[in-house]
Amino acid sequence: MTAVEGFADPAFDGLRELLQRNLSDGTDVGASVAVVADGEQVVDLWGGTADVDTGARWVKDTIVNTYSLTKTMTTLAALVLVDRGRLDLDAPVARYWPEFASNGKSGILVRHVLGHTSGVSGWEQRVTLADVCDAPRAEDLLAEQAPWWEPGTASGYHATNFGHLVGGMVRRITGVGLGEFFATEVAEACGADYFIGTPADVDPRVAPLIAPPPTGFDYAALPPDGVFVKTMTNPVIPVPETSSRMWRGADIGGANGHGNARSVALVQSVVSHAGRTPTGAQLLRPETVERIFDVQADGTDRVLGVALRFGLGYALPAPAVHPSIPEGRVCWWTGYGGSIVVNDLDRRMTFAYVMNKMNPQLVGAPRTDAYVAQAYAGL
Repeated sequence: MTAVEGFADPAFDGLRELLQRNLSDGTDVGASVAVVADGEQVVDLWGGTADVDTGARWVKDTIVNTYSLTKTMTTLAALVLVDRGRLDLDAPVARYWPEFASNGKSGILVRHVLGHTSGVSGWEQRVTLADVCDAPRAEDLLAEQAPWWEPGTASGYHATNFGHLVGGMVRRITGVGLGEFFATEVAEACGADYFIGTPADVDPRVAPLIAPPPTGFDYAALPPDGVFVKTMTNPVIPVPETSSRMWRGADIGGANGHGNARSVALVQSVVSHAGRTPTGAQLLRPETVERIFDVQADGTDRVLGVALRFGLGYALPAPAVHPSIPEGRVCWWTGYGGSIVVNDLDRRMTFAYVMNKMNPQLVGAPRTDAYVAQAYAGL
């Protein structure tokens, strides 16, 4: 049995015990949890097996693909540009990306993209994984198509293309890709080991994801022209493909970020700590952070099929999905398989959980919610 390593304030012994129990009984294979509270890292724990094929242990600097948790990092990159006056949340996307106005998209606002209400939740044209990994090409295809519903009227989760839509604006405003902008302006500022577009020399530290068991869900039984099928199956991304160099190195700000709980918590604590980085620098003004809580959609999401409230780039408390996340100035998001980050501004706390053994749920995994509950018990 692998003992959990790292440190935790005694108040969070329950979190340590849950991680140890899950690693011992196989609920988790390799995982890390972290809490930043009131400006201090009070939990930084990890353990288990990083690679079941080689038996390599999950160590302090092991990182893993966090799937859609990446969207919270992409959102911070966008908010940095908002804070600097280079991106207006209430402006049309086409102000920064003129080609995007085509096919009835001139009225789509920046906040519609960040709130998953743009009507452009996927690609109309058939795309391959290679297309998705070629960010400029994938962005160009999105610019050409029409929205699938009236922008601003409802959310439809931008599952894979969220980072391409935000990245399309970042590229045109800054002249560099999303991953490079995030690295220099966010991750470096926070002293965090998190990547959107992971360099090849980091590969030895990456824990391969362990695919969840098949759900038995039959996509073929659904209308092929429905928003869900078009969003979630174009393209289908088999979990083993996330270990390819093409995937790891690509600029996919909706899905291919790599980090561990420590790095996630360090970056995201900017949100729970009024815009300050762990080093004390002011990355965002408090009023910029508050824009996250501008509700963009509140109802059943057209893609995920569950009731969600979306602010800007994050979900807001949703008791039916994650009952352990309390009401208040709290924002969160999760990644396919179960990784999660919760930013609680009322309690000045950020919690992160990152793992390699995936749950089948897209949102609301019970294992994940149990970790969130223990983090709050520690407070």
